[in-house]
Amino acid sequence: MKTKSAIVQLFLFCAILAIIFNPATIFAQSENYYMLKRKINQYAPIQITYDSSTLSEREKTVINKLYEASKVMDEIFLDQCYSKNLELKKDLEKAKGEEAKLTLDYFNINMGPFDRLDHNKPFIGDKPKPLGANFYPEDVTKEKFQQWIQSHPEDKEKFTSEFTVIRKENGKLVAIPFSEYYIKPLAKASKLLKEAAESCDNPSLKKYLELRAKAFITNDYYESDMAWMDLKDNKIEFIIGPYEVYEDELFNYKASFESFLTIKDAQESQKLEKFASFLADIEKNLPLDEKYKGTQRGSESPIVVVNEIYVGGNAKGGVQTLAFNLPNDEKVRAAKGSKKVMLKNLHEAKFEKILLPIAKSVLDDSQLQYVTFEGFFDHTLMHEMSHGVGPGYITVNGQKTEVKKELKDTYSKIEECKADILGMYNNIFLIEKGVYPKDFDKQIWATFLAGIFRSVRFGINEAHGSGNAIIYNYLLEKGGYEYDEAKQKVKVNFDKITPALKDLANNILTIQATGDYEASKAFIAKYGVNSPSMNTLRAKLKGIPVDISPEFPLDK
Repeated sequence: MKTKSAIVQLFLFCAILAIIFNPATIFAQSENYYMLKRKINQYAPIQITYDSSTLSEREKTVINKLYEASKVMDEIFLDQCYSKNLELKKDLEKAKGEEAKLTLDYFNINMGPFDRLDHNKPFIGDKPKPLGANFYPEDVTKEKFQQWIQSHPEDKEKFTSEFTVIRKENGKLVAIPFSEYYIKPLAKASKLLKEAAESCDNPSLKKYLELRAKAFITNDYYESDMAWMDLKDNKIEFIIGPYEVYEDELFNYKASFESFLTIKDAQESQKLEKFASFLADIEKNLPLDEKYKGTQRGSESPIVVVNEIYVGGNAKGGVQTLAFNLPNDEKVRAAKGSKKVMLKNLHEAKFEKILLPIAKSVLDDSQLQYVTFEGFFDHTLMHEMSHGVGPGYITVNGQKTEVKKELKDTYSKIEECKADILGMYNNIFLIEKGVYPKDFDKQIWATFLAGIFRSVRFGINEAHGSGNAIIYNYLLEKGGYEYDEAKQKVKVNFDKITPALKDLANNILTIQATGDYEASKAFIAKYGVNSPSMNTLRAKLKGIPVDISPEFPLDK
């Protein structure tokens, strides 16, 4: 009896264990754990270093204050991305266990619970990301917004402003300036910028910091953007504020807060200054009908090479940018042009960790010799310069407007596509001008083709990935690229690539010059797709990091 009783007890004990530790639950937890590990491994960790010995004690004080101000941009951007982000992050920071830590790590990489490499698919919960992020009430559709503007034309300017959020009050839509909606964090950031200015010995940087501190309170960024364009003899290159509109997938109207804290590479910057002198010639040489060409943008185009030491807000989420071209305000561009800032240390990391391995996987072996760091770096330079040329202010139906307002949610994809197309087109132009040697053209073509597969891995719903998908599919159709199905390799047809690219540039620039929203949508729908050969080649890249994940010394 005792033996039987023991057997029954053992059976009951095992049954209880089976209920508590359900194998399906264990498997699900394990699957989620390894899923998070795989996602995090898409980003190669990179230690960002800089030589602080070149800085004076006062400059170090300035950098520490600017770092603290940049952290405020993280807080604001999290709220801009998703209404529940700040609450989610607090919960994740309190949670225990390895899986919770991995979830928090991936949340921090993406600046939210949506996977930026997987079409913003949620990895926490199952609620999709609102197209308007947290710039609009979640139930406000494009149609509702446009109907409101049609019924209240007096609201159009403030509703479409980059620097307002849309909310509901008493059943009505209202536009609230950033300076009011984010009053507490912006007041904190403003105070930190003023404190940094007090320790700043460079007059131009001091002026910028003071004016940007003021802008956070007034919601008027024009004067401080102009001051940023006038920075000179500055060792610390810094920009902070609301700029890129990618997060607003409803209309691309609303700007996200971000910051770039960098140290200037004086020697490299001096080398590149000569390119700015060609800006007017580049504008005249655009493959666009003469009636659409103009000199409505400023002729200044400073180029700066820097090493990044910290980024905040929008600049931190997901894929790390290689360069930026700011400001985006067409009034500033009309007066002064725009400044191109190249992040050299990030270029070096991405070339070694990502671009070279990709090239070896997808390019025809005969063209691997043309994939070079110079081709990679110079394309990014010309990409950023090309953001500042072409249509900006345009006239549609007799009304003066801007390209970005007419192309709405398609603007970012078309603009990034334009910058990449003209990045190649204008580099060829500089070869003709004798700036580069004649044999540099093959490096331009082959390095960019390899780079397409670096970009489309970010997802073709993302602006840069979509722009590159358009270029790949169009040039493949026109014979500028050739895909070998047997080898599963792609190569440039050096005889056909130039006319095919020129034709593509004309199409994209004309869409911008005419503000043709329907043509923009149709072009993206036709060419911004996952074509069969692109899918095949991208599938070969498993195991190669998709991007880098910077680890900043200032965080320690």
